[in-house]
Amino acid sequence: MISTLMCETLAGRAVAAMTTGQTLLVNLWLWQAQAAPTPDPQAATTAVQTTTTTTTVAAPPAPEGSVNWLIRFWNNYLNQKLEIGDTLKISVASLIGGVLILLGAWVLSRMIRKLLEGRLAARTHLDPGLQFTLLRLTHYVILTLGIIFAASLGLNLQFTSLAVLFTALSVGIGFGLQFIAGDIASGFILLFERPARIGDWVTITGPDSKLTEGRVQSINLRTTSVLTNDRITVIVPNSKLVNDNLVNWSYADRRSRLSVPIGVSYNSDIDLVTDTLLRSAEGVNHVLPDPKPTVQFLGFGESSLDFRLLVWTDRPRRHPQIKSDINYRIWRLFKEAGIEIPFPQRDLNLRGAELRLNAPGGQHLTLTDAGETDEEHEENLTRG
Repeated sequence: MISTLMCETLAGRAVAAMTTGQTLLVNLWLWQAQAAPTPDPQAATTAVQTTTTTTTVAAPPAPEGSVNWLIRFWNNYLNQKLEIGDTLKISVASLIGGVLILLGAWVLSRMIRKLLEGRLAARTHLDPGLQFTLLRLTHYVILTLGIIFAASLGLNLQFTSLAVLFTALSVGIGFGLQFIAGDIASGFILLFERPARIGDWVTITGPDSKLTEGRVQSINLRTTSVLTNDRITVIVPNSKLVNDNLVNWSYADRRSRLSVPIGVSYNSDIDLVTDTLLRSAEGVNHVLPDPKPTVQFLGFGESSLDFRLLVWTDRPRRHPQIKSDINYRIWRLFKEAGIEIPFPQRDLNLRGAELRLNAPGGQHLTLTDAGETDEEHEENLTRG
């Protein structure tokens, strides 16, 4: 009984499917018949007479609905060209494509820089400044290519038109933004010539003619960041580093020589002074034992014998603290050795005036232009 019911059910479903299929075939035949062109009797006779028969079927009309709406929106709005002049053609779609190319170039630049940074970090023999230069140049090249292709797609410009456009922009920049253009050109000079590299300790002159010292942190397109000992970041235009005097403490060698000047009394023993100065450089932090500290006798000053102590260090950025530590030791050792640091001596000459001095015990002493006291002056007048 169950088998009979299942067979009747399956048979009913098959008949329904066949009916539905026949309905679809009929509808398709009617749609093609409506879309087909009206046959020409003469053309039909000619086709019967020929051996080869050609059947032409007209293409069905475009489907209606959301797809058709999107096609119309694309053609009428997004891809509608706006012509400016003879060569510039802009559309919303081309502008979106240009922006996507720029974003892709920026993402590609980040990915390649990350990859190169990992590869270069493993090569410890490469200078950090050289690694920074390679990464920065890679970034600039990829972005430049991205800008060129984005302008070519977004503005429909050919490379010859781009050359003309860049020439016009360079002339405008030369007149209107010459200082910014100079900073950008100086940035490329810093990257290629490398007078200051990442990690170098430099001394620059500020706008108030004061010296500023710090470590080079980054060299950007227009400016360079310098971090001082006070943890203050100084933003310096690149043109200032190229055009002005720049003191680089670690350009050729990481070691630097420091000079500590000192003056002693004319009554001092110069051999004792030399030994004491050499002892003052022993055990000071960041002072290198090789090359050894030396002492130079500079000359005879107005009131002192002038010496200077020369020491070497591999931490040039710590030179203010190193000099301070050495001066502390010089003062203590000079007091122990009885070496006198003289005061400046001056001769005072009076002409046509008097100088009144307060002597101990409440007495007053007056000197005239001839170097006489009041009593001597009155006595000379009485005799005269």
